[in-house]
Amino acid sequence: MVFSSALSSSSSSFTLPSPLRTHYLSTTLTTRSSTFPNHKFIKTRMQAQTTNNAAKPKEAKLWGGRFEEGVTDAVERFTESVSYDKQLYKHDIRGSIAHASMLAKQGLISVSDRDSIIEGLGEIEKRIESGEFNWRADREDVHMNIEAALTDLIGEPAKKLHTSRSRNDQVVTDLRLWCRDAIDKILASIKQLQVSLLKLALNNQGLIVPGYTHLQRAQPVLLQHLLLAYVEEIERDAGRLIDCRARMNFCPLGACALAGTGLPIDRFMTSDALGFTAPMRNSIDAVSDRDFLLEFLSANAITAVHLSRLGEEWVLWASEEFGFITPSDSVSTGSSIMPQKKNPDPMELVRGKSARVIGGLVTLLTLCKGLPHAYNRDLQEDKEPVFDSVRTILGMLEVSSEFAMNITFNRERIQKALPAGYLDATTLADYLVKKGVPFRTSHDIAGKSVALCTSKNCQLLDLSLDELRSINPVFDKDVYEFLGVENAIQKFISYGSTGSACVADQLDYWMKKLEIK
Repeated sequence: MVFSSALSSSSSSFTLPSPLRTHYLSTTLTTRSSTFPNHKFIKTRMQAQTTNNAAKPKEAKLWGGRFEEGVTDAVERFTESVSYDKQLYKHDIRGSIAHASMLAKQGLISVSDRDSIIEGLGEIEKRIESGEFNWRADREDVHMNIEAALTDLIGEPAKKLHTSRSRNDQVVTDLRLWCRDAIDKILASIKQLQVSLLKLALNNQGLIVPGYTHLQRAQPVLLQHLLLAYVEEIERDAGRLIDCRARMNFCPLGACALAGTGLPIDRFMTSDALGFTAPMRNSIDAVSDRDFLLEFLSANAITAVHLSRLGEEWVLWASEEFGFITPSDSVSTGSSIMPQKKNPDPMELVRGKSARVIGGLVTLLTLCKGLPHAYNRDLQEDKEPVFDSVRTILGMLEVSSEFAMNITFNRERIQKALPAGYLDATTLADYLVKKGVPFRTSHDIAGKSVALCTSKNCQLLDLSLDELRSINPVFDKDVYEFLGVENAIQKFISYGSTGSACVADQLDYWMKKLEIK
């Protein structure tokens, strides 16, 4: 044992008292021999296995023709990527099928070889999806695992598949295909959250809530208007993803390592087969740049920030201090020590997980900064931030939608909270403007009216006409049509405002766009 060895070492600065030391050593030896009676046998077996493993020759690398010795185990472990990039298998197989079909059409492989390759790739995909495929770290990545397995399966024809292709253009093709599918999934999740928010708005018609700026009471707004603000924000998030998808939808396959190939391939054929808009024009650009990933993760980061704001607002509103919403038990958690607690944990985690998505973007930006053209092995590190960003943003969208469908707005509590903060003060200023008073003067008069209310501990609606005229004689009895949050809401008429008619138009627009009846 390390500890007992240290105790017996003459260089040790710590020594147990002799009786305790004797007891410790005798107990340790007794325990060891009783617990592991065959430890000598086990040790011998392990040494034999190590010797056998060391004697067993490693599989030759598919790129190892000029090498006389294999890489060390440490290098093998450090450089492998199959542990995470194996999730690209569908896209890798799809790209290989398109590539093999093109090679056959161009006469670079036979039709028989093409059919064997496609049949073999189909079998490998079945094995992967059934869990029977053996992913091997010594085969480095998803591409080499599939190609080596194909060689094991069909033999010589598999060795022709990599004609006019490098892992440099292969991996970036796989990534573009994977990201394209990921964007489609995120877009579907964004729409689902929009639908949930819109339904929440429809179920709370006419509910007025305080609107805040600087986290201070500002003006009254319809709850529907506030919820639709989030619908609008994530619609722009969807737009960014759609634009990103269009820009990334160009095919790198056939760019090879960096310079293209001297063989007569048809890059337009593979591009069409894979659903790309066109082949990428420049082979160096095709394998070098990851700006499509940077744009994708940037779009995800902005979406995450929007969701974190929604999370923050609902966490605040669920607090005792606000008490505006009550989440159902199905989207809440409790405390391990405080039995009374009911926490909106999902939205706290939405707020927190935004950091992961932002961090993934920063990681990728840092990775790409200063890289010379063309491909560099650094780019192997581009995948994990992308995979994590997508996984996280999909989870955030899903739980936000789930939360939206499982909260109740506390109308009575909100109603009681509305009088505080003089939310109708700006509407009072608008009234004065309609009477011909310059806005700056109107602002000053409304401010003095609020000051009077503060001294009297009352609302603007409670001031008598005489009290208002003592501040300025322009006031008339029609002023009361502008005071109180209900009246104030009705006075908003500008396009996009929180007025009832304007919000009704917004609701109608989104019901049609999201196809809600």
